[in-house]
Parts: sequence; structure tokens; C-alpha cells
Amino acid sequence: MIDEVNEMDKPKIYITRKIPSYLIEPFLDQLQFKMWLEEDTPVPVDVLRNEIKEVDGLLCLLTDQIDQKCLKKANRLKIIANMAVGYDNIDVSFAHSKNIIVTNTPDVLTETTADLTFALLMATARRLVEAMDYIRKNKWRDWAPFMMAGTDIYHKTIGIVGMGRIGVAVAKRAQGFNMNVLYHNRSRNLEAEKNFGATYTEFNQLLREADFVVSLLPLTKETENIFDESAFSNMKSSSIFINVSRGGVVDEKALYKALSSGTIRAAGLDVFKHEPIGITHPFMQLNNVVLLPHIGSASIATRENMISLCLKNISNICQGKKPLTPVKI
Repeated sequence: MIDEVNEMDKPKIYITRKIPSYLIEPFLDQLQFKMWLEEDTPVPVDVLRNEIKEVDGLLCLLTDQIDQKCLKKANRLKIIANMAVGYDNIDVSFAHSKNIIVTNTPDVLTETTADLTFALLMATARRLVEAMDYIRKNKWRDWAPFMMAGTDIYHKTIGIVGMGRIGVAVAKRAQGFNMNVLYHNRSRNLEAEKNFGATYTEFNQLLREADFVVSLLPLTKETENIFDESAFSNMKSSSIFINVSRGGVVDEKALYKALSSGTIRAAGLDVFKHEPIGITHPFMQLNNVVLLPHIGSASIATRENMISLCLKNISNICQGKKPLTPVKI
């Protein structure tokens, strides 16, 4: 279902998912909008390719594949505003070749995603979901010394793989738990080292030493399946793996094997290779994994800020101004 608003003489903007009207209202004097109104259903590929033909701007989600086939349909598109930090869903090189600017939403979701990362780490370490299910299934009969005993967080070692903005924010939170912070990144992050006592280590050394291995990597050719069978075998048997980055950085068969065989203790996952997952996914068979439906930035304020940033980028481009957060490759 598509909804049309505003006059036809203004730049046309297509939005691939239903968003609140109060976020659009500040831009109605400049732009006209159409959006896909099926809130829980992604816009079909054929609808997206048809709509993109005659629009000046596109506000899309990370679940929308903006590939060459889609971009070849765009006759007048000036900007793709991706409501995410990552942009592996967009063929940025091809977009740039067509003089289409791509923007993302860094910074505005950093703290919220770091909150979720640490919440997932804590829920996994202390077996919170499993403990709640224990009550739901009416198994709680008495108290026992090791009933639902989990893993301490305080004074442990956290290994952060991908020390960008979110990684730094996670390191800051780890400092409050008096954790030893290791990190691996393409380059040294002096801010994390100076302000939060983070120590740069090689990838395999981090895997061997960390009690919690946290992935905050972008998905690239270099990082795809970086967490494979070899990586999990390098980790401690008591280690907990957390992924709040992209599902594609993990070999899920290798992770399933590591979890089911006791190679590592547990995992907390907010992202998956193919989303959404359902009850038939192999991870659903395991008790030592906490699964979330990709909600890293899902606070109301942050999602509002992400959408507003996308709209500001679109507005700037349509007015001949520079975008606030362009993607550069």
C-alpha cells in the first residue's frame, strides 16, 4: 500500500517503510513524500524498483537491497539516505558512478547501541532469559547453590573487535565494571587507549585472552565469516561471544558447533546472516544463546533521530547543500 502526500512540483522522496507523520511535517514545505505503509512488511523489490524511477531521494532501511538492478531504474535519483550506520545493503560504488550521494546515520545511535551491547552481554553472562524461562516453565521448586549460576562480568577481560564509535562507547561502559579492555581494529584507536585503558592486540591473541569477545565490525570482504571455526576454537571454553554488528561476519554453522559442543560457553546475538530468523533456526535449539531481533539502536529517541538525520540529508541535497553524513569509499 502506498500513500501520497504533498504537491507534485516539489522534489519527490520515497520512504521504504512507514514512519510517523510528525517526523515528516517539518519538511513538507520543501519535499513531497510517498511511503510504503505495510509497517511489518518490507517493500517488495518490484515496487521499490518501480518507485525509484521518478524520485529525487530515497530513504531506505538496511534490509532494502539497493543493488545495480535497482539503481539502473533510477532516472533522477540524487540521494540515498540509509537509516543505519552500515551500508552493505547499497552498491555505493555504482551509486557514486551515477552521481548519487549515499548517506548513513553515524553518531546518533552510538550510545543506544552500546547500551544494548552491554545489556546483551550481561543477559548472556547471567543467563537472564534462561532463568526467566525456568520460571515460565514452572521449574523453580527450591533454591540450590548452582541453580542458574552464570558468569561474572566484573574484573573480567572484554575483547572488542572493531573499535569505532560504538566500540569506544562499549569500552567506556566496561570501565565501570573494572574490566580489562582488549581491542582489535584496522588501526590503533588512541582515544580508547588513553581514555579507557584499552590495549591493542592481534585478532588471535584477543580471542585467546578475552572472557567476552564482542563483534562490532562492519561487513566487508575482509570481515565476512571472520568468526569461523578456527576463531571459535581459539577462544576459551569459558568465553562468551557477542555480536551486535552484522550477521555476515559470523560463520553460523561454526558458531552453532562451538555452542553445542562446549567449545565456547555462550553467545548473545542481535544480528544474523539472513534476517529475520524464526523458531526453526538452529540457534533456537540451544539454551546457551540469547537471541534478539536486531534491536541495537531501538530506542524511541534514537530511531527518531536516525530518521530526522536521513531527512535532513535529503533536504540538504535537494536544496543544493552538502549532506551532513555522506558515505565515502
